[in-house]
Amino acid sequence: MTQQHAPISPKLPVLMHGADYNPDQWLHDPAVLEEDIRLMKLAGCNVMAIGIFSWAALEPEEGRFTFEWMDQVLERFAANGIYAWLATPSGARPAWMSEKYPEVLRVEGNRVRNLHGMRHNHCPTSPVYREKTSVINSKLAERYGNHPAIIGWHISNEFGGDCHCDYCQEAFRDWLKEEYGTLEELNKAWWTSFWAHTYTSWSQVESPARHGEMMVHGHNLDWRRFVTAQTVDFCRHEIDSVRSANPSLPATTNMHMIEGLDYRKFSEILDVISWDAYPTWHEYKDDSQLAASIAFYHDLYRSLKRKPFLLMESTPSLTNWQPVSKLKRPGMHQLSSLQAVAHGSDSVQYFQWRKSRGSSEKFHGAVVDHVGHEHTRVFQDVAYLGETLKNISAVTGSATPSETAILFDWDNRWAVKDSQGPRNSGIKYEETVYAHHRALWKQGIATDIIGSEDSFDGYKLIVAPMLYMCREETGRKLEQFVEQGGTLVTTYWSGVVDEHDLCHLGGFPGPLRKTLGIWAEEIEGLYDYDRNGLELSAGNVLGLSGTYEAHEICELIHTEGAEVLGVYTDDFYAGRPALTLNRLGQGRAYYMAARLKDDFLSDFYTTVAAEAGVSRALDTELPSGVSAVVRTDGASDYLFLMNFSGEAQQVALDERSYNDMESGDSVSGAVELPVNGVKLLKRRSS
Repeated sequence: MTQQHAPISPKLPVLMHGADYNPDQWLHDPAVLEEDIRLMKLAGCNVMAIGIFSWAALEPEEGRFTFEWMDQVLERFAANGIYAWLATPSGARPAWMSEKYPEVLRVEGNRVRNLHGMRHNHCPTSPVYREKTSVINSKLAERYGNHPAIIGWHISNEFGGDCHCDYCQEAFRDWLKEEYGTLEELNKAWWTSFWAHTYTSWSQVESPARHGEMMVHGHNLDWRRFVTAQTVDFCRHEIDSVRSANPSLPATTNMHMIEGLDYRKFSEILDVISWDAYPTWHEYKDDSQLAASIAFYHDLYRSLKRKPFLLMESTPSLTNWQPVSKLKRPGMHQLSSLQAVAHGSDSVQYFQWRKSRGSSEKFHGAVVDHVGHEHTRVFQDVAYLGETLKNISAVTGSATPSETAILFDWDNRWAVKDSQGPRNSGIKYEETVYAHHRALWKQGIATDIIGSEDSFDGYKLIVAPMLYMCREETGRKLEQFVEQGGTLVTTYWSGVVDEHDLCHLGGFPGPLRKTLGIWAEEIEGLYDYDRNGLELSAGNVLGLSGTYEAHEICELIHTEGAEVLGVYTDDFYAGRPALTLNRLGQGRAYYMAARLKDDFLSDFYTTVAAEAGVSRALDTELPSGVSAVVRTDGASDYLFLMNFSGEAQQVALDERSYNDMESGDSVSGAVELPVNGVKLLKRRSS
């Protein structure tokens, strides 16, 4: 496995630190640019994302371009050692375009075209919109593609949503024809014989709608896949329109925790992955559960290309759109930012550099507040982090080695939520995935988040919670993984449907039945107040004992070669298998038939990870709420110890030799972590 990656930009081969910058909001006051340059240098910021929503300032009238202000900004950047991710401005079109070409505006599922306004209110299929984005992007590329301040392209902004216009309806039909070939195959895949939904003409097929068809699960699934494909194609169109001027510039697009798009498909056309993180820190005194879920997303975006990513947006203080806008407590800005770096980010960037004076995000956090100077707590936090990032730039490009992976497919996520059972009051797919990831995170076990189409090579442990949609090919890959010595863990509601959301026949868990050595006969959703229990069998191979609480979902299974490790304690299925182990070839496959809580998952994964030979960041037990993560360049390991517990903690070090990355001092024995504290240590790579 590669231990060191090339810097994302050879112009800036250090950790990037900066923000979204909107000088087009301040063209009426030229002094702002000069003050911003001074403050950027003072805060240790070396990169800005610029031009993200600047179309109206760049092309105020069709065909009339005003690049002079951008020229001035980039020239000042270059003169002061500041770099830029230059954005294509397609995230928000100018009013003249909506007025002259209304077809560029999005049509909602109700088949009503939107008015001008908002962001992402465009049709990705519209020939006019594609033409207009190509024109502005080509102009930007021609003018700035070889500018010394430009290090890459920031393509649009947080792609999301769908369009139901006539162009998109035709494109959807074309996509389906490519996928299925004939209406007969489409009808078979969508099981349209149910409720007499059989299609006899391609023109009858439309996108799902609340006032039309939205109960055919294969239809819903394919629409979501199409929306991803069409959005990826639009993103590719944008990349192609800027590529010619300087093919060496990398392209990225900032992703978010958006369910509607399969970001794994974007990774095929992007050079670097970037994402926007906005946790609701301090909702509870103990931030560890939230920190674990954010760690999951850092791991996910790192895993898309299995190399360093960019934290393109975060807030240096608060947001203005969450239910409660809570300030970051002392130390939390440093801690939360370095968490991203620990999990593989080569940048910490913010929305936004300077607070807007008006409109919807005028109270969103920023490095420079409305007061306009550096004498604020937030600015000092940012400057302190800037100094830290400079001191630890040896981390840049280093890898995050992992022997463990969690299987997380977007189409499985969509299908689980569309399944209409067994718990329509909350199937909690994401929460389940987070819980399994969290049990590994607590131990300091690095985890990749992979898709079923990815390679399983190099992993010792694969966890596949609620693998509801399991293709035959995925079943074969997991079977081979186990036979060759891997450890697989999966749960209830797995192996239920195929890639068309059609139920597997012959018994669940379908393609996993041989690997798991069980047959799942029935599944029950429990009310929130219902409880069952898992009683561990005496002398089981896990070495665990006692009873653990089960809730929300219980599956009734029969063993077909699997060993029973624990049984249900209650109800009519008391005494039936609830936890099993199947030995296949050189490996092992565990099955949890019930939803179990954190106490069980923690005990279970502690044993299973050790049994699988999975390494940890630190060979000592971590205090509750403390995370340990390692990046490595092959010669040195960079250990990040982070305290999200809400209380001061002491972490015992193992026998290896450590040095403080910032001071260079030797460290041994134990490390003190204050509330929201973080410590960065370096050791020789093992």
